[in-house]
Amino acid sequence: MGALTLLAPDGSTSQVELSEAPAYTRPDGPLRSRVAYAAAHVVPKVAGDNTPGRPAEIDWDATLAFRRHAYAWGLGVADAMDTAQRNMGLDAAATRELISRSAAVAREEGGAVVVGVNTDHVDDEQITVDAVIDAYKTQLHFTEEQGAGPVIMASRHLARAARSADDYRRVYREVLGAATTPVVLHWLGTAFDPVLQGYFGSDDWRAASDVLIEIIGENPDKVSGVKMSLLDAASEVAVRDRLPEGVRMFTGDDFNYVGLIGGADVPDAAQPVSEAAEPRRHSDALLGAFAALTTSASAAIQALDAGDPGRYLEILGPTEALSRQIFAAPTFYYKTGVAFVSWLNGHQPAFQMVGGLHSARSLPHLSRIVELANEARALENPDLAAGRWHALLKLNGVLA
Repeated sequence: MGALTLLAPDGSTSQVELSEAPAYTRPDGPLRSRVAYAAAHVVPKVAGDNTPGRPAEIDWDATLAFRRHAYAWGLGVADAMDTAQRNMGLDAAATRELISRSAAVAREEGGAVVVGVNTDHVDDEQITVDAVIDAYKTQLHFTEEQGAGPVIMASRHLARAARSADDYRRVYREVLGAATTPVVLHWLGTAFDPVLQGYFGSDDWRAASDVLIEIIGENPDKVSGVKMSLLDAASEVAVRDRLPEGVRMFTGDDFNYVGLIGGADVPDAAQPVSEAAEPRRHSDALLGAFAALTTSASAAIQALDAGDPGRYLEILGPTEALSRQIFAAPTFYYKTGVAFVSWLNGHQPAFQMVGGLHSARSLPHLSRIVELANEARALENPDLAAGRWHALLKLNGVLA
């Protein structure tokens, strides 16, 4: 294999050996031991006016091809969520079209798709609690009409409007009461969106989780799962152990997913100790990281399906350092790393993003992503990835 040039923060360069492509294979059928969704991103038109504040101009062929790629590897797709740049470049009209198109592709491919339901089509930053309920219902009904599973995302409007935990109880009671199919509830932490501080009525995750559990307990037939994105493995395990029977925990912890997904089936994986008398064995997955690690995630879960936890750790363990780099603070710019890896792996023609967000990370930051992706065998076509990375370095005057 050839050499890979890396760029340090001080401007110096170094070289490492380019790893060979991983010999992963697609599954013969659905993944069995875990439910796993890749929270997918969107690909912009190369010639589109995707500058900040402009309506998103999306390359639908490339965007939907990536979803077909995820289905081919046995994963489900979580669409129109924060990885797709909700509240960071994806406007309301583009969101609706994405949901409609993605649901159609899922039907064509026989894949599982869930999509984000939010209140972000409302322009006003400040709205009443009643208006929050109406906004949620509008998106919920549209999602159900498209045949996609709803994920009730954390609402910035609700975070601003709520005066107590009772407001959260009321909103979720009303929204879940209007749902005609079970939903996933999404708890997004402040690392991803600082506006969501105090969600579910408290800055203390323990008090907030009490409210979440109460909401689920009042609507036992309306909630199929919870996606936790607090980047705190101990809090996820504590909440996971309290969920009613039949309600899944979908990890959204892009820092600690290896141990959380592996659970009791992978005793060597680092994970917090459960304090429950009868702890849940594992979390399932709904991860932005899996948009960057589709083939690795599939291969690792296939290993669990085959009863080989050692192989699971061997494949997925090294990817966690890569994910931590992609999701490094400020964490809400992780979408840049996801799109960057997508470009390296040939899933989009250019390293561009809607809203101009491809400029949100430095070249040394991207270089570290390249280095860790190479180490983790996450480059699907190493020669293509190296060529694209070196071309970017030349464009920026790092290489002659």
